[in-house]
Amino acid sequence: MYRRYVYLMDGGRQEFSVFNRNGTMRPEVATVIGTGAMSMPSLSATFLRTQRVPETMCELPPTRFLYIYTAWLWKNVRWGETPPLAFDELKKEPASSDNPDYSHDGSRRDPALASLNGVACGFSVLLMIAGGLFAWRMLGRGAGLGVLALMACDPLQIHLSQHAMIDGFFAFWALMCLWTTWECLRAPGKIPWLVAHAICLALMVMTKENSFFAYCALGAVVLANHWLKFGKATPAFLVVSIAGPAVGVLALAAMAGGVGNFVEIYQTLVAKAQTLDYAKLTGDGPWYRYLIDFLIMSPIVFCLAIGALFALGGQRKEIAFLAVFVIASYFIMCNVRYGMNLRYASIWEMPLRAMAFLLIAHLCTRLGHRQWIAVTALTTGLCYLEMNQYGIMVGDKDLPFYEVIPSDMLKHLDVIKTPDSLRRKAAADVNPSAAAPSPAPAAPAHP
Repeated sequence: MYRRYVYLMDGGRQEFSVFNRNGTMRPEVATVIGTGAMSMPSLSATFLRTQRVPETMCELPPTRFLYIYTAWLWKNVRWGETPPLAFDELKKEPASSDNPDYSHDGSRRDPALASLNGVACGFSVLLMIAGGLFAWRMLGRGAGLGVLALMACDPLQIHLSQHAMIDGFFAFWALMCLWTTWECLRAPGKIPWLVAHAICLALMVMTKENSFFAYCALGAVVLANHWLKFGKATPAFLVVSIAGPAVGVLALAAMAGGVGNFVEIYQTLVAKAQTLDYAKLTGDGPWYRYLIDFLIMSPIVFCLAIGALFALGGQRKEIAFLAVFVIASYFIMCNVRYGMNLRYASIWEMPLRAMAFLLIAHLCTRLGHRQWIAVTALTTGLCYLEMNQYGIMVGDKDLPFYEVIPSDMLKHLDVIKTPDSLRRKAAADVNPSAAAPSPAPAAPAHP
């Protein structure tokens, strides 16, 4: 669906397909006026026209503007006038399932999909760097390097960077808002940080509707500052914190063709998402589902972060600051019906890793001048375990890893066994070479 919007931003008369509730697709035609951001009114009108049909499946809205627009810019710069890949070409598998040749992968050959992938990967790298710099500013140089290493080996972020997903892109802007909040509280008179805070808030709002959760959590941080004294919340900071997202909302409403269209888009999204089978299959669960997800994906980091909260929460204001953001957003996000997914929790990755590193450093304080040798060794070991987790998740080519839901992750970890996995394991015990999947046949040549 993001691919569709990227091409629609080229403007003109275009044909595309819409998903029906019964799993079929129907053709649609749209005449888009303008290109890039100027095409947004037409995109919004097209979305509402197709979604008003009762049998149309719930689809992603074009108001996730910043990700789509960034990918459109990437496409024009990187691919120029290259035409879209034919749909039949997109469905082709890579040359070999056990050693994929990405030159034959449709998601790397299609200009829009390749651009969406590039944006997701690029902003995952920026998220890693921003996490390290934020930790450096907040906790010191050593912590900045340690958190940078842990962010670089984060299995969830690596996974999000490999696909055309918006979640890593959104997590970057959410982290930037958290960082600028800290800086504005610690240095209330610095105009550059106030300006950066306003810009980051506006851009976060223009990225995804989940910005509401992050914004409420930032509000909880500012409210908690009254008692925990992270810094000073000046009137200028409060005005900027309201004006920034307000500008983002007004910009989205204007691009959507008016406040009426803007409100209808979100009302339609919320109403239809509740009836979407995909949301029910992947986004349901009890309030503690996120705890289970993190224990499966990054168990050591998660346990260390919880330990830091109890061991150091009363001693370090930095931990309290990060914990308030995570807990406040958790309280809201765990109450969204059919809306829980570990992808949405990527906004907590940097806080959790910073807290985990602080506990590692605290446990090594008694070693004196050897402390940083032990911290470096333990952090390196933790990075290895994190990378190993990612390797396990993507290692079984017969069980593709895309949606980060507990059942899929537990199957990869061999906690939940399937008949196929048992047969492969039995074959491996008898003949190790029999467990390896055979290469898929090469695609036939076309004239």
